[in-house]
Amino acid sequence: MSPTLAELSEEELLRRLAHFAPPDQLSDDTAALAADPRPLLINTDVLVDGIHFSDGTTTAMDVGWRAVAANLSDLAASGAVEIEGITVGLVAPGRTSWDWVEGVYQGISAVLDQYGGILLGGDCSRGEQRLLSITALGRQGPLRLHRNAARPGDVLVTSGAHGLSRLGLALLQNDPNVRDIALSLALRNQAIARHQRPTPRLKDVQLLLACKPEHLPWRAGGTDSSDGLLAAVAGLCNSSRCGAVLRNNLLPVSEGWPEGPPWTDWCLAGGEDFELVLSLPEAWADAWQQCVPESQRIGQINPEAGIIRWAHNHAKVDMSSFDHFRQP
Repeated sequence: MSPTLAELSEEELLRRLAHFAPPDQLSDDTAALAADPRPLLINTDVLVDGIHFSDGTTTAMDVGWRAVAANLSDLAASGAVEIEGITVGLVAPGRTSWDWVEGVYQGISAVLDQYGGILLGGDCSRGEQRLLSITALGRQGPLRLHRNAARPGDVLVTSGAHGLSRLGLALLQNDPNVRDIALSLALRNQAIARHQRPTPRLKDVQLLLACKPEHLPWRAGGTDSSDGLLAAVAGLCNSSRCGAVLRNNLLPVSEGWPEGPPWTDWCLAGGEDFELVLSLPEAWADAWQQCVPESQRIGQINPEAGIIRWAHNHAKVDMSSFDHFRQP
């Protein structure tokens, strides 16, 4: 039977966690990074039990994977070309089993093994609620993707389908909205996998760099859709003091995606899809779409600052209908 954290000494817990890092990496209070002329990109995300994960929808390994993947997605959306590593802050009640903690760190190791980087360090503490805080560090390539770099005339493109993570959560929770809907087994499996094991689009960033037309400068707007597709577009517009026109007939959904509510809402604001949302000069958008077949154009940036409209009727998109933070 697995011991609880209360039954383990702090020294024993740290000894066990050290197996997930390079030798002696966790035997000091600091970590040293080698000198590198490339800018260092840093971001932090927090996952809270009952809000971002639960035992009913995510295994311990999935929790670890999702926590790190969310950070790596932010690094990808900033133009990272290499992952240095992560630090982990773990808070958990004393009754938490070691098996759960071990599973979390196995998930962390799995995503680092696939996308690069090491466990640099972190901290552990007792608390009333399970919480995982990840800080990730990566190196910027020749392109600094930023929300403020969108320009009128740019094409809006995204790296993949949206709404899948929200659908996956609904399926795992046996949500009445999906209980009686005829969905293909492929779509169901894709959605659950996307919710439990999201993919940071680091490879797509490499393809973006490789396909840039020579005559264009290193300028592109970028973010990820962790808070939803519409929130990502709004972030680009607000930071760049631009507007956007979205094509309702080009919403990025998977094959077999149903029509009508809540399906359009889930595509626009389901959240946690972790796809790239980019604002690119048209020639660069064309080249990237050739390199990333699952990518899709969704609209265009225009000079109407802060306004997002639908292309088919020029109506403003009702942002209040897609508040990612509203209570269900």
